Amino acid sequence: MSDWWRGAVIYQVYPRSFADSNGDGVGDLRGLHERLDYIAGLGVDAIWVSPFFRSPMHDYGYDVADYCDVDPMFGTLADFDAVVARAHSLGLRVVIDQVYSHTSDRHPWFAESRSGRDGPRADWYVWADPKPDGSPPNNWQSLFVGPAWTWDARRGQYYLHNFLREQPDLNLLNPAVQDALLGVARFWLDRGVDGFRVDAVSHFTHDPALRDNPPRSGGPRTRPVDFQTLLYNADRPETLVFLERLRRVLDDYPERFALGEIGGPDSAGRSLADYLGSDRLHTAYSFLFLRADAPTPALVQGAVQEWERLHAGGWPTWVFSNHDAPRVVSRWGGSGPPDRYAKLLNALLLSLRGSVCLYQGEELGLPQAHVPFERLRDPEAIANWPQTLGRDGARTPIPWRADREHGGFSEAEPWLPLDPGHLAMAVDRQRGTAGSVLETTRQLLGLRRRHAALTRGGIAFHDAPEPVLAFTRRAPGDDLYCVFNLGAELRRAATPDGARWQVLAGDGAAGRASDALPLDPYGYALAVPAP
Repeated sequence: MSDWWRGAVIYQVYPRSFADSNGDGVGDLRGLHERLDYIAGLGVDAIWVSPFFRSPMHDYGYDVADYCDVDPMFGTLADFDAVVARAHSLGLRVVIDQVYSHTSDRHPWFAESRSGRDGPRADWYVWADPKPDGSPPNNWQSLFVGPAWTWDARRGQYYLHNFLREQPDLNLLNPAVQDALLGVARFWLDRGVDGFRVDAVSHFTHDPALRDNPPRSGGPRTRPVDFQTLLYNADRPETLVFLERLRRVLDDYPERFALGEIGGPDSAGRSLADYLGSDRLHTAYSFLFLRADAPTPALVQGAVQEWERLHAGGWPTWVFSNHDAPRVVSRWGGSGPPDRYAKLLNALLLSLRGSVCLYQGEELGLPQAHVPFERLRDPEAIANWPQTLGRDGARTPIPWRADREHGGFSEAEPWLPLDPGHLAMAVDRQRGTAGSVLETTRQLLGLRRRHAALTRGGIAFHDAPEPVLAFTRRAPGDDLYCVFNLGAELRRAATPDGARWQVLAGDGAAGRASDALPLDPYGYALAVPAP
């Protein structure tokens, strides 16, 4: 079907930390190939593979030096083709990252652009003269730390980088740059990928006049960029022209789709609505849940209803964890959350209306790993330590075997240390163990696949005592009542209209029928009308 992605569960693979096949301490494509049966056995619909392209790895693959080749640490193009073929044979679609906002400063395009102001690629990046006093062209700040401009002596100008200085921004206002990037998209579509997760969409284009951003009032301020409203270097209307061109390319390939990462200042409002539609992105996720301090019924209901209000007919994608945010079990549950908290969060994520991105390790209930300062690799984490948890703690290796050194991830010391506390949650410890987070997640994924109400149905919220969240998912001939206790005390939730419902998954024993559902601390129940 052409819209297979509606309601799909997409399992994100961060290849550096998934499985190492050659014993060098870094995960690779052959390691992923060897573990595809595990992913398919979860019951997900697709995999999203984070960047594996040639890169100097200043930002661990999101600084691309060659869009159309595999970095040798991950393998070869033949290895990637084998992953696609094997995934398809298992019924898994393959989604890959596309990083169009910027390249590595080692990319040949940038080397040519910085060499002079008159070459064919002179304006493929964003260059600007200094102010009369030699300072940067405006006040824009990098999302990592410090100014978004770096002086280049060879060219005698500043270049823009919304992220690291090693990640110069492409000038997507230039049609030739757009043409080159659309050629990259076709390269991977021709190799059989089923879609793209499009990185940093909010930062594709910039204000041509380079106007200063205005100050921002309120909110946390741990970085200079937090003091600004990103009016002129994010969420620009000029981006929409390129997205329409990208959509036309995708439409030339049956059953392909694009999932956008929208992280701008208005990502829960107007700008997100603009990015979607029949001629732009198919779906998108924002940083709403990734940045939230804790789940509350008001937060979840507000997020879903705001989407419905702003994007009628649009299709959301929800994400609680990924490679860019501390793991949700720790971010929302604290330092020692019980296993049932991980089950609750997975049940909630898999019950929302929309598609879902499930980050590797979420199915195991992994908390944020402890990474000593001297082992940190993430430049953002190092720059802002110890004010933020950083991203490295969400990127540590997957524990496959509790009785193996390095958790069975590699025979060598991994690029990031495996947290010893993760060994008790290793795949081999949880597989086949009734009630484990892994087996519970499999049960929930199976339930989602069997019920059209969960994949494509509508959603209606019900009044419930705090901190209980309750809603009904409904499709023709298929209703599910979903109730979640987001607190640490016993609660009881009445069913809609006092009807009797039969519990399929959660605290209640399978088969129990009742008009009121008792909920343990961090408990949940998914139920259908009793016969």
